[in-house]
Amino acid sequence: MCPLQAPTLEPAPAGERPAPAGEQRAPAGERPAPAGERPWPRAFASARTLTRPELLDAPVRWPRPSRLQAPLEVASSRVEEGLRTLGLTSVGALLEHLPRDSRDARTISQLARAENATVAVEVREISVRPLRRRGMKPLVEAIVFDETGTMCARFFNQPWLAQRYRPGTRLVLHGKLAGRGAFNVAYHAVGSDIGTARDADGGEVARVAHYPATDGLSSTQILTLVRDARQRLADIPETLAASVRVDEKLPDRAAALAAMHFPRSSRDLERARRRLAFEELLLSQLAFLRRSALRRARRGAPVLARAPELSTRWLDHELPFALTGDQARAIAEIRDDLAQDCAMQRLLLGEVGSGKTVVATYALLRAVEHGQQAALMAPTETLAEQHFATLQRLLGSAQAEVTCALLTGSTAARTRRQTLGRLRTGELQLIVGTHAVIEPDVRFRALAVVVVDEQHRFGVRQRAALDDKASSPAGPHVLHMTATPIPRTLALAQYGDLDTSILRELPQGRQPIETRIVAGDDARARAYARVRQQLRQGRQAYVVCPQIEQTEDSADGRAGAGPTVGAGSTGAAAARDETRAAVAELERLRSGELRDHRLVLLHGAMRPREKAKAMAEFASGAGDVLVATTVIEVGIDVPNATVMLIENAERFGISQLHQLRGRIGRGQHRSLCLLMGPPGAPRLRALREHSDGFALAEIDLRLRKEGELIGTRQSGVGQFKIACLPDDEPLLERARAQAEAIMRHDPELQAPEHALLGDRLELELGAAATEPIPG
Repeated sequence: MCPLQAPTLEPAPAGERPAPAGEQRAPAGERPAPAGERPWPRAFASARTLTRPELLDAPVRWPRPSRLQAPLEVASSRVEEGLRTLGLTSVGALLEHLPRDSRDARTISQLARAENATVAVEVREISVRPLRRRGMKPLVEAIVFDETGTMCARFFNQPWLAQRYRPGTRLVLHGKLAGRGAFNVAYHAVGSDIGTARDADGGEVARVAHYPATDGLSSTQILTLVRDARQRLADIPETLAASVRVDEKLPDRAAALAAMHFPRSSRDLERARRRLAFEELLLSQLAFLRRSALRRARRGAPVLARAPELSTRWLDHELPFALTGDQARAIAEIRDDLAQDCAMQRLLLGEVGSGKTVVATYALLRAVEHGQQAALMAPTETLAEQHFATLQRLLGSAQAEVTCALLTGSTAARTRRQTLGRLRTGELQLIVGTHAVIEPDVRFRALAVVVVDEQHRFGVRQRAALDDKASSPAGPHVLHMTATPIPRTLALAQYGDLDTSILRELPQGRQPIETRIVAGDDARARAYARVRQQLRQGRQAYVVCPQIEQTEDSADGRAGAGPTVGAGSTGAAAARDETRAAVAELERLRSGELRDHRLVLLHGAMRPREKAKAMAEFASGAGDVLVATTVIEVGIDVPNATVMLIENAERFGISQLHQLRGRIGRGQHRSLCLLMGPPGAPRLRALREHSDGFALAEIDLRLRKEGELIGTRQSGVGQFKIACLPDDEPLLERARAQAEAIMRHDPELQAPEHALLGDRLELELGAAATEPIPG
């Protein structure tokens, strides 16, 4: 990589000229920029024009990024181990290790005894005091002060500090205030570069960066290492083109990193964070757009362009209701996608109950009527079974023209062999299943369309394995569905490479759902009275148990006892706990609040035949109450069910509660959702106040952050290092616009001004992010 060449500043010519109309004027006392030359430079992240003396005094530097690869030199093996744990193996990695926040340091007068604290001080006197104990190094004592007072700071086992920290040295000390006003120092750093800010009274207070740390390596020690490496900030290459930084009013990367490590004010800190967050968002959007461009450049997908026959007859004669406007638009978009020879990658976003399955069924039928095969993959057996039953019901008489089968991990061996054989020959046109569909021995004759439901619950590699089942070089057309409404912010950030269809309209006849929070024994009793009232009127009800552990309180049969969420259950153990708790709740209700009614049990550990029997019993009206776990979250449609009671509702996420609530309100009667939990819980208040799933999704995003967006992991707390969604939504929109502009003019990132951006894209997101796009 070539070093950046510093600008040459010519001396000012004698004489001046008046500035023509429209030309930028130079600062007072300075000549204006000559005609045809660039206007006077301005300060980064500021509209202030630099004066000529400032330009002449500016340091000239040639960045040498190779110096950032130098290893860190530390004296302690414990510190070295801590650096390895954090992945800080080079100077560059250290400078990219950003503080989690920047806090005001305490003043001496604010220190409390035995409390860990950080204080910014100046050394007045320093000396070494020998200790009488044999083998112990002398104690260093320093008289330090700030504007509020003076104290004695003690440094143990470091006698050389008496020579390093001479009077007048500014320090940042971290430790505890002990007896007699002595401050026992645990970690320390030179504080000459610590920033200052104004407090409420207008006085200066020190700002100290606090870093993510680990055992053996404290935040203060990291600050010391960063300060020692500060000169290497000059070697940080600039990623963004100058035109982008000018458009977005962003400082250069080195200045932003310097401000993050050594903040001078909250304003500078936010400017630096904004610059780095913009770059992070720009990289993610470039990766999405390049991924989309690569997909569109690959030809050879099945072309499903014939006039629709089976699908049109199905829409016109088999559906018991009219399509909503959103459904009709989504179907038209899918029809156009399927007629292309590049594989469809479309995301179907929909409100709960908006009819996504109808749209998906149309896509599946388009494959069948072209003599091709289609697959629908769901993350759980229960959901796959429900989809299979729903498809059979929706198809109606069209079932005679569509051969369809179910394939899950519980499919009997003989049935499985027959199903796989029919898939290979093409006799089986439509398969509904779980991960079993992507096992190595599953082969299709001509797979053309795939619908992936709850797609966020599948890994990238799992979805890729299904793509590989297609015989066409470009893979099958894929429709991704999610039952959870997603706000535009998250859709753009997480699915920026997919085309999107949104279903907001609900089918006619959907009834509003009243939602109430139930807290306390008296309220619980009244809630069950409301349930019994609905049952006496001939309606049906759900009682939902969370993933829980059974406790003495939940199993003792006393009135008002409810299930309790377990703290440590995961995997198979959690499923067993969930099953035990659901069974216990069923028995409790049979002898308690609902003893005069017919109860049906449904949970994920039941065999497929048992689950199907339970659902059939409840759907037919032979059962009054379905006591269930979250297996009913999606896919259940019983119009006569008008009331739902959710135990320990505060333990569920907002989107999950919204999904559960969507199981009621599907008939002609008004419905009621009762959330058992504390009235102050933010999630429960959100459900009580909002019925719009997209509004709830925005609230949910703020509570849980966005998850990792690029790569193969798709869960966890917000994986952006710097950007914070949804707060940075405007920044995301601007990053998307800049990414689109770059892709229009330089899709391969070959232009000189984009070369370093391409390098960073590959560094951050891997070689696939910069794979050449076929011409």
